[in-house]
Amino acid sequence: MQRLGIDLLSTFGMPPVRYIALAADLGCGHITTGLGPLPFNPCGFPAWSLRADPALRRETLAAMRDRGVAISVGAGFSLKPHADVRDLAADMDLMCELGACQLGTVGMDRDLPRSFDQFAILVQMAGARGMEVVLDYAPHQAINTLDAACAALRHTGSPLALLSIDAMHFFRAGGTIADLAALDPALIGYAQLCDVPLEPRYADYGHEAMFDRLVPGDGELPLAEFAAALPRAVLLGIEVPMRSEVERGVCLRTSLGRAVAACRELLEKLPG
Repeated sequence: MQRLGIDLLSTFGMPPVRYIALAADLGCGHITTGLGPLPFNPCGFPAWSLRADPALRRETLAAMRDRGVAISVGAGFSLKPHADVRDLAADMDLMCELGACQLGTVGMDRDLPRSFDQFAILVQMAGARGMEVVLDYAPHQAINTLDAACAALRHTGSPLALLSIDAMHFFRAGGTIADLAALDPALIGYAQLCDVPLEPRYADYGHEAMFDRLVPGDGELPLAEFAAALPRAVLLGIEVPMRSEVERGVCLRTSLGRAVAACRELLEKLPG
């Protein structure tokens, strides 16, 4: 699988066959996806469901095979209050059918002991299906620091529980390049590239994260050092949602093309 891919947020819920074609056209080898569209749809995409539409699943598998694109992370497995991850078994089976290598989760339940227990169950269920689980942490979530995320991994006692390191969240949560370099490389399962200013631009952190990130090089994050500190085998997702460009009529192929080119240039400059 080629190292660079395009992440779900960047396409605002584009239907999967079109999403795969876009990734392939931009020279990317993987995508992250959920089983349905995002709850916001600034591009006006038609409704779709990989959960309810077997024909769409077949078309998606055929498109991935034909275009050389795979699903790196199956999204939609969050640790939520008053919800039990055991209820996600059918969705896990569908992600397995679609060939996802990993499942992605975030900690949304402020009851951290319960979140950690739910995470351990999720990892066990994924492992039974031959998949890993990557935990993404962010300042606005319940699991909101690198230390908390590492504690969640330890709680599972499983090598299948891994970190997803998002550049925006990593630095905004106080992470440093020294912190990243000190991590056991075996704990990092996935990473995401984007750029932002070092200081938040909005009172609502989630708004910036979901709608208004920048192409690498247009913000202030030390992305060259970030990329250099990551294990070379870790897949990288481009998570650069730019709703303002959509609203100005810029097509996703154009805006994401700039992001892909910037990420590729960044990787080409890595030492060694």
